[in-house]
Amino acid sequence: MTQLESALQGLITPEMEIVAKKENRTSEYIREEIAKGRIVIPKNINHNFSAVGIGYGLKTKVNSNIGTSEKHCVIEEELEKLETSVKYGADSIMDLSTGGDLAAILKLIVNSSPLMVGTVPIYSVMSRLLAQEKPFYDMTPDLLFQEIENHAKLGVDFITVHCGITQQSVATYETSERLLGIVSRGGSLIKQWMRNHQCENPLYEHYARLLEICAKYDVTLSLGDGMRPGSQFDASDRGQFAELLVLGELVDRARKRGVQVMVEGPGHIPLDQVEMNVKIMKSVCKEAPFYVLGPLVTDIASGYDHITGAIGGALAAGAGVDFLCYVTPAEHLCLPTPEDVKQGIIATRIAAHSGDIVKKIPGAIEQDHRVSKARREFDWETIYANSLDPELAKSRKSNSESKNDDYCTMCGKLCAVRTDRDIV
Repeated sequence: MTQLESALQGLITPEMEIVAKKENRTSEYIREEIAKGRIVIPKNINHNFSAVGIGYGLKTKVNSNIGTSEKHCVIEEELEKLETSVKYGADSIMDLSTGGDLAAILKLIVNSSPLMVGTVPIYSVMSRLLAQEKPFYDMTPDLLFQEIENHAKLGVDFITVHCGITQQSVATYETSERLLGIVSRGGSLIKQWMRNHQCENPLYEHYARLLEICAKYDVTLSLGDGMRPGSQFDASDRGQFAELLVLGELVDRARKRGVQVMVEGPGHIPLDQVEMNVKIMKSVCKEAPFYVLGPLVTDIASGYDHITGAIGGALAAGAGVDFLCYVTPAEHLCLPTPEDVKQGIIATRIAAHSGDIVKKIPGAIEQDHRVSKARREFDWETIYANSLDPELAKSRKSNSESKNDDYCTMCGKLCAVRTDRDIV
């Protein structure tokens, strides 16, 4: 049985118990929320790792994207990015490889990863066709579903599928006055494939087939937002919400089949629209866990989009988003390096934790209190231990002129805490 089927039958699985312990919740709380569809545990029956929960009342999770491209394919670098993701606290990785031996790369990533693994199967299908110098229009529904099942067999825990790109939602999208158009790779491919073949999206038309594969391996569906806005101008338009209405329908169908499901959200939206987007999605999709890229709240920060994404991510997490996909300094520019991966994870974890304080997640604000108390006591080791990047925090103090002093070089002997605490 899937985690959802077990929860609906009143059964507490070992994975639920693991998640409960990590989240300072009871096992029964986890079971009840999974049964409601508000929590998912993406864990393929063929992937051995410590289970992680995503959803209502749990810590906001962070995803790290890695993967090769047709222009740059060095598997050792991708394994280094995986190690970096683990070291700096990512909760999951997505292998988005589009270059090299894709099946071998995915197998290596899944077998090497102590984190849950996600993929976008249509990337693999289309990349192989292009490598064979065939047009992506040559994709058939069978080819796509075979690839999805291959990913499931290998142990992939969640898959992004662009099921909401339908004839009807595309027609609505085309009434929108977009500045940038469709920026989702999967969304653009599906839209153009549909147009070429003059038929419905196979992921929507044969959704029942998709659900059977996911149920067999307990793969969690991540319903992709193929018409998400890629610029501030395009945010919250008719196309975006037309697709969201389809995703709400598909959430219901997945739950009825016992398949765990979460929903992906917009990438570029102004600050004043973030909370509104979260509330609409949660309403339409009946509180399914919400997974967003960023969101990026301005389009002018090329090279610094990990900061842009952290600003939007903090607001989104505080408004109820459950899962943040990191953004790196390389966003929109090039394939990220291992250092970019680190910067993206740290920035996104800051956003996630900031949101957890707002959501009053158990243990979140207590970590901040430990740091505050340690600062009052000049307990540097406790400060380091409770920092998101302990190595960096320690090195900055240790390499400064005040490395042997209680105070830092910023204020020196005029340190306010020192003055307030020690001088009467």
